[in-house]
Amino acid sequence: MKYLKFLLIGVFFGIVLYKSEAVSWYRIYEMFRFESFHMYGIIGSAVGLGVLAIQLIKRNRLKSFDGEAIHIAPKEMGLTRYLLGGCLFGLGWALAGACPGPMYILAGAGYWPILIVLFGAILGTFTYGIVKKHLPH
Repeated sequence: MKYLKFLLIGVFFGIVLYKSEAVSWYRIYEMFRFESFHMYGIIGSAVGLGVLAIQLIKRNRLKSFDGEAIHIAPKEMGLTRYLLGGCLFGLGWALAGACPGPMYILAGAGYWPILIVLFGAILGTFTYGIVKKHLPH
């Protein structure tokens, strides 16, 4: 019962993404071919809102739902790893037609072939967890 509010917010967010066509393979295809602003507008809005929310949290020293202070750790600079990670993420996104969040939305909408992609994503995450200590970070 404690996590019901988060489940409901997630379901609402999934419906919004589905209705805005953010999980549409066609819209993603358009984006990667630079034929439409639709997805760039959605992603840009999310980035802008995220920047504003982070600044609001930092400047007003907001607390979490549990009353604890929110601490956002600074990220290390690492151009190479961000470029490589971004390229791998984009390649997977282009090949699968979905990034990690919308994979669950597509499964919930009844697009069953996405379960293969979802299984691969979970397997990749599990494999990373195993080899993480051997990778340069």
